[in-house]
Amino acid sequence: MQSPLPQTWDLDTFFPGGSQSAAFREFLSKLEADLKELHTLLIGLDAPQTAASADELLPVIGLLQTVLLALREAGSFTGCLAAENQNDKAAVLLAGKVKAVEADYATALTLFDDLLTRVGSEAWEALLAKPEVAEIVYPLQERKALAADKLPPEQEALINDLAVDGYHGWGELYNTTVSKFRIPYEEGGKVTELSAGQAANRMHSPDRKVRQELFRLWENKWAEHADYCADALNHLGGFRLKLYERRGWEGIHKEPLEINRMSKETLDAMWNVIEGGKEIFLHYLERKAKLLGVPKLSWYDVEAPVGEGSQTFSYDEGAALIVEQFRRFSPKMADFAVKAFESRWIEAEDRDGKRPGGFCTSFPVSEQTRIFMTYGGTASNVATLAHELGHGYHQHVMNDLPALAQEYAMNVAETASTFAEMVVADAAVKAAETEAERLTLLEDKIQRSVAFYMNIHARFLFETEFYEERRQGLVSVERLNELMESAQKRAFRDALDEYHPHFWASKLHFYITEVPFYNFPYTFGYMFSTGLYAEALQRGEAFEEQYIALLRDTGRMTVEELAEKHLGIDLSKPDFWQRALDLSVADVEEFLRLT
Repeated sequence: MQSPLPQTWDLDTFFPGGSQSAAFREFLSKLEADLKELHTLLIGLDAPQTAASADELLPVIGLLQTVLLALREAGSFTGCLAAENQNDKAAVLLAGKVKAVEADYATALTLFDDLLTRVGSEAWEALLAKPEVAEIVYPLQERKALAADKLPPEQEALINDLAVDGYHGWGELYNTTVSKFRIPYEEGGKVTELSAGQAANRMHSPDRKVRQELFRLWENKWAEHADYCADALNHLGGFRLKLYERRGWEGIHKEPLEINRMSKETLDAMWNVIEGGKEIFLHYLERKAKLLGVPKLSWYDVEAPVGEGSQTFSYDEGAALIVEQFRRFSPKMADFAVKAFESRWIEAEDRDGKRPGGFCTSFPVSEQTRIFMTYGGTASNVATLAHELGHGYHQHVMNDLPALAQEYAMNVAETASTFAEMVVADAAVKAAETEAERLTLLEDKIQRSVAFYMNIHARFLFETEFYEERRQGLVSVERLNELMESAQKRAFRDALDEYHPHFWASKLHFYITEVPFYNFPYTFGYMFSTGLYAEALQRGEAFEEQYIALLRDTGRMTVEELAEKHLGIDLSKPDFWQRALDLSVADVEEFLRLT
């Protein structure tokens, strides 16, 4: 790879000029024109008591997928602009325009779904037999089945329109609130204003006094913003609950499970295995407390580095480590990573004004991806970078598939990302040259197990309990703090002496409107990828093509069908989840032995 590697991304490849781009406005105008034509086609087929034929539906399906790809391209562009500079007001306005187009598209989908429910059995079989839809049979069948479970199309269309300034508007309000977030922090005799992303990075400092002080400032600052966050969270929750009530849906997990193409039996099997296997992780937390010289860990200690082997990685070193470890498993994945690093597909610069967190977003029309994070040189940052590259590779191997076949769920998306993260973490542990370095890398790997089995579990418990209380009315800031701390204590089995009551305010995932319960899919992805990694070790070089085949199927079947086809396992039973957990347990046992 070239050196030094660029740390800022290139968005001009898509639309020169950023939020002032004339090319983007032209692209958006073409998208709106295509969407208008789609509506015209759909309305033309929406004659009462008439069912569309297979030949009439084909051009609708083709245009629908063209619009979908363009909409994803537009949403990714405005999302990147807003993330790289939270003070870019023009980007916020553009994102609002894209949201409005997304609402129009959602209305078109509602009309399309209604058409599917009225297609006769003979015409339906004829449609599915067409070579043009061979790779999107499952998404079409899925849409037809789910449409029967919703309100009449005119009501669903009204909901989509009102959601732009209502439902989605509350999510945007939260983003605006976070953009104003600043923590004055004294460092080296100089006071600097840290953004949320910069403050979060510094809470991984090896110096406990730094972590402790930053956490105090962090909690206090979120307390100042809590009323705004509570307004957003309450209204997001209230919108969903009212919509579920109107549709006749009882369980609050119904929508996220359907979005993730996953059964409740599978979700319960996964959490039950985790609940039954937490004991050894409590021993790990106790041992870590001793190593850090404290009676009991606090929230800000859980992800703190341990041991003399703690090291930082320059951006170039982190990139080289990722590419090297990817290549041991998959030359194609390594080549993709090199392309991403050298072609400026990654925004990693540590600077003010960026939003917190990290993400990977797809530009499917251009067949590229972009990765966003704030790179501070920690082992955790390297893991995040590998994680997001895993997302990018997933999209990369699906670029030639039809748009509807690319619509994979979050849980399998997190499988690809955590698999990439695991490849890097495990190989780094095995390649460690000293016991101190091995211990540090192993502990960083175990931290991710704790995050998925305990931290994510706390989020799931909190959100489940929040919705139950929200049914009765608005939930106060004080009660949200109580629910959050209670969920953390339950998930961590009272292993900590200080918790993070304002976590519900600080975590962006609770405010993402596209996907409710933005938590359990992470744990699914982590454990499913653990099982995949075990398969990779067993099958060797042959697994690369099998892995690609699995990724390409992620938009074309349920997760249970995916696991059965490619791994021969039943996800609704505890066996697979137990084997995956056992691999994490082995890491903890090794850590306890080394310490």
